Amino acid sequence: MTDPLLSELLDLALEAARRAGALLRDGRPEDLGVAATKSSPIDVVTEMDIRAEKLITGYLSEHRPADGFLGEEGASSEGTSGIRWVIDPLDGTVNYLYGLPTWAVSIAAERDGERVVGVVEAPMRRETSHAVLGRGAYGNGDPLRCRPTAPFEQALVSTGFNYVTDVRTHQAAVAQQLIPRLRDIRRGGSAAVDLCDVAAGRLDGYYERGLHPWDVAAGDLIAREAGALTGGRPGRPADGDLTVAATPGVFEPLQAALEELGAWHD
Repeated sequence: MTDPLLSELLDLALEAARRAGALLRDGRPEDLGVAATKSSPIDVVTEMDIRAEKLITGYLSEHRPADGFLGEEGASSEGTSGIRWVIDPLDGTVNYLYGLPTWAVSIAAERDGERVVGVVEAPMRRETSHAVLGRGAYGNGDPLRCRPTAPFEQALVSTGFNYVTDVRTHQAAVAQQLIPRLRDIRRGGSAAVDLCDVAAGRLDGYYERGLHPWDVAAGDLIAREAGALTGGRPGRPADGDLTVAATPGVFEPLQAALEELGAWHD
């Protein structure tokens, strides 16, 4: 049966992501500057991150004032409706700062703590990916499905690197040891886009250490609804230690290799 609440949440997320994506695409100033830093001097926030989050939270609050928020740029409120929006207004900030196209707006809705709606808007790729729990995943309105399983040694896997020097140094060492076991590794710069690329069959897998809920909330649901498996370390859900998403046959060997290589710690 169709749940009208989920349909409402999806419509709101799609429109909020569309508006924020248009703001970021069309409003990017030529002299775009860094507004602040997060974990290190190279982990930046631009003025546009902040504007996009305000646009999203303002739009959603106008339509659902009792909902809660968790946003990368500071939006945080409990709400009273049982619905919480998890927002990354600009995933791939450094790409955006440099004029590279791999960045996205990520919006997810949770109902009583369970992710039920996810939208990832990637304006420069002209792609809108979305999923509703139990209803499948879609890209620009067409069904998404992860790739048929490849042998692990033929898997194309993406990853990302932390902005803290000691952490990224270890991540590079893990990638160096993992590359000979795979077809190759990619580094796109946006967790949300990478997860959608797993869903769309453009990658066999993706992993990264140090992600936050807003980085993965929408993309994780989209990947799972497209048939991928997601998790963290063996037997654990995805968390700040490790996030893994892959086709069913690649997921376990990738997860095991990452555990062996200590991808979740320095």
